[in-house]
Amino acid sequence: MDRDPTVNQEKLEADEAVVRGGFRRKLRATIGRVPFLEDAVASFYCAVDRDTPLYVKAVLMGAIAYFITPADVIPDFIAALGYTDDAAVLMAAVRAVGSNLKPVHRERARRVLSEMAGE
Repeated sequence: MDRDPTVNQEKLEADEAVVRGGFRRKLRATIGRVPFLEDAVASFYCAVDRDTPLYVKAVLMGAIAYFITPADVIPDFIAALGYTDDAAVLMAAVRAVGSNLKPVHRERARRVLSEMAGE
């Protein structure tokens, strides 16, 4: 991985470990219940794309890790509100670096979610 002095490498590695360890499980638990899953999955594929700049990976991995982590500002089990903070964090990240999300990332996200929904 390239070095970027603006990226906290340790934080990026910690976020990436959280994401790689729990993303698929979180998707399975929330599919059909969370409207921003396509953005989350497309963000994941952008973050793991070797052509994505390091700072973009850091922003997206941080947002996805926040979504996965059970302890957040509004606990996920609270009906109607539980995922609003997760959505806000992810949408802010996508707005900040969304020009790096390519159609291939979105297509792959749709395919994966469709496959998971059919399981």
